[in-house]
Order: sequence, then C-alpha cells, then structure tokens
Amino acid sequence: MTATIDRARRAARRRWIDHRTIWRWHFYAGVVLIPFMIVLAITGSIYLFKPQVEAAIDRPYDHLALKGPAAPLEAQVKAALAAEAGARLKAIELRADPTDAARIVVRDAEGEATRVYVRPDDLSILKVVREDDRFMQQVKTIHGELLMGDRGSVVVELAASWAILMVVSGLYLWWPRGRAGLAGTLVPRLGRGGRLMWRDLHAVTGFWISGLALFLLVTGLPWTNVWGAAFKEARKLTGTAAVHQDWTISRKEEHAEHRAEAMAEDHMAMGRMDHAGMDHAAMTGPTLGYDRIAGIVRAMDLPPPVMVRPPSGGSPMWRVSSETQDRPLRVSLELDPATGAVARRETFAAKHPIDKVVGVAIAAHEGQLFGPLNQALGVIAAAGLVTLSAAGAMAWWRRRPEGVLGAPERLGEGQVARGWIALVVALGLFLPTLGVSLIAIGLVETLVLRRLPGVRVWLGLAPA
Repeated sequence: MTATIDRARRAARRRWIDHRTIWRWHFYAGVVLIPFMIVLAITGSIYLFKPQVEAAIDRPYDHLALKGPAAPLEAQVKAALAAEAGARLKAIELRADPTDAARIVVRDAEGEATRVYVRPDDLSILKVVREDDRFMQQVKTIHGELLMGDRGSVVVELAASWAILMVVSGLYLWWPRGRAGLAGTLVPRLGRGGRLMWRDLHAVTGFWISGLALFLLVTGLPWTNVWGAAFKEARKLTGTAAVHQDWTISRKEEHAEHRAEAMAEDHMAMGRMDHAGMDHAAMTGPTLGYDRIAGIVRAMDLPPPVMVRPPSGGSPMWRVSSETQDRPLRVSLELDPATGAVARRETFAAKHPIDKVVGVAIAAHEGQLFGPLNQALGVIAAAGLVTLSAAGAMAWWRRRPEGVLGAPERLGEGQVARGWIALVVALGLFLPTLGVSLIAIGLVETLVLRRLPGVRVWLGLAPA
C-alpha cells in the first residue's frame, strides 16, 4: 500500500498540476473569500434595484399637492443656492411631473456635490443631502471599496480575482469523472443530510451559477483600481482611449474629476470677469430661461434621470444628458443658449467599439440591460454565491480534523513544472492582483510556513 501511494505521489509530481493542487487553491480561495462574497453579493443585489430603491426613497417628494402655481425654475434654483452658503449650480435633475420637488444639485469650491429638494410652489427646502451620502451611493461604495477607499478597492479586486479562480477550479473539481446519474452532479442529495448534503449543495449550486458568476466578476473588472487602471493605460497606448471614459475606476478618481471640473469652470469664470469687468451671471447667463430650456428637453422624452447643466465658465452651451443605467440608451446633448437648438448630439452608437462592449457589460452587471429578467438573473447569481459560500463553510466544518485547518495535504516536493510557471504568468497578465498574490503565497508557504513546525502541521504542509 505504501509503495502504491509513493508511486502515485511521484506521478503527481510529474504532472504540471494535479487534482490536489487545484483542490488546495479552491480551498484557500474559499476560506478567504466567504465574508467578501457575502458582502459583495448582498450589496450587489441591492444595487440591481437602484432605480426602484431611489424612487421609493424620494416618493415623499413626488406628486406634491401644491398650494398654488409652481414658481419659475430659475427661482427654484436660486432657493437651492441660498440653502447652501457659497454654492454654485452644478445641474438640475429634470422631472417629468412639475408637481415633483425640484432636484437641484449644487457644488462647493472643491466640486463636492449636494442635492437640494425644493418645493415648487413656496420654494421651501424639503431635504438636503450630499450626493455621496445618498443610500445607493453608500451601497455602491461598500460594494466597490468596502468603505476603505483605494485600499478597499484593491481588496475587492483581489477577492474578485480569487473568486474567478475559485469558480474555475470548482468546475474542475465538480467534473463527474465517471460518476453515474444526476444525484450529486446536477441535483443535490438533500435527503442524505450531514456533510454529503452540504458538499452537494456547494458543488451543484456552484455549477449552476458558474456562468453568471464569472460574467459578473469579469464585467466588474473595469471599475477596479489595478485592472481598470491597466486597461485604461492600454487603451492610451493603443490609441483607442475615449476622450472621456464613461466610468471611473475609483471614487477617488471620480472626486478628482469633479474637483478639476470645478476649478476649471471657476478659473475661466474669474478670467472673464477680470477681462470684461462683468460678473459671472452677466457673461454666462442664457438668452433662453430655465423654463424654456426645460420645456425643450422634456419634449425630447429622454430616458430618466435627465440632468441639465446651464452655460458656465467652462462651456457656453446648455448641456443635457440622460444618465439612465441602461447605458446603450444614454444620450448627451449641447443646446444653443439663444435658440435651444441641438448643437451637438452624442449617442451610444457613436462611441468606440470598446466603450460599447464595456457599456453593455456594465448595464448587464447593474441589472439594467434587459429589464426585470436582468435583475432576476443578478439576484439568482448573488443568492447562489451566498448559498455556495455557506454550504462550503458547513462542508468544511463537518469534515475538519481535530486541531488542524483541514486544507488538502500538499503532495511531495520536486522541481517547479513549466506548466505551473506558465499558469502564474498567464494569471498575472490578466489578473495582476491574483498573479502577485499567488506568487506571494507560494514564497511564504515555501520559505516561511513550512519551516515552522506548528504552523506547518496546522496548514497541512509538507516539511521543508
């Protein structure tokens, strides 16, 4: 028996990757990822319903019973600016119903945006909230950064990269290899109870949601700090970069863009004041009033939310944009301030093919590409990730040996195979955080952990 085991281990060393190695990767990924997968699944499933959630939160400010005629939109803007000392107008969310409270977005000198809700008839302020403090923005921040800024973004990217490895390795481990029947392969044996039930629930759930999970994980990469920045740089080097990318890789980058925009507008406005001896309003005030422009834009019936930005120190045009999460439907317009005629129109169809692909992928990732079915698939994927995480933890808990972690034992030593090096390089090229972490784990495991008897036994490592 001992000789047979030794021959099996020697044969395993000759393979570039053996079953036990993949099992070990899968185990490590699962141990680390469970809390992150649960947080990302919950926050992601909430974000799928952003339009519905925001509509529910804002319901008290819609369809108001007005006590008199609505004041001109310009007066509503002035009321919002008066509510925030030193504020400048950033944008107006144009509402289809004139009895809705006006949503006026103002900014400070640093570009920090605040949303002010103004009652249309008496111009009273109903609500003031920083854009970053809105509920769905908080959910997005947890989902993308774990409330930890750039460091949290890297942690999320690392978790997503390892999750990709976990799904791929899980499919390899799930493969039937001669097993007859559907039980335990396509259908979990729930009636068997115990460890077998949890094992089946983990493996079968993982198989059924693997495609959705991989899609969500891969389509989330453009937002990440490391992969997203590398993708952006690659587009610059290949001459395919967009003039203005339709997504940001971090909240820090988003805030930097807002500050730069605010500083540019303020600088240009001050320059015009010095040059002409006139104030900002006199130089940039539109010929057409707010209400005329609002009427023109409403007639276009753009997908909501529709944001209207007035002429400013940075641009003499009215700027209108549909910011619907169904990105292929987005439209950006510039309107002549004197006539309201469309001076420039940019649609999704005019974007670079790369931006189109990413835009469609993001819309699907956010559950907005093809309506309720898209949201349902996202919820199924999120629920599946939570289920397989919990079931995997229970399966491990049921089988764990006494006094050790219970990781699959590492098979013998031997020269590092070229296939392993090729795999690490490939992973490092496509998923840099995963590639670096795999190398780091290998070095720490080989040079440190295997030399510490207590740790070595607890982890199930071979002696140094």
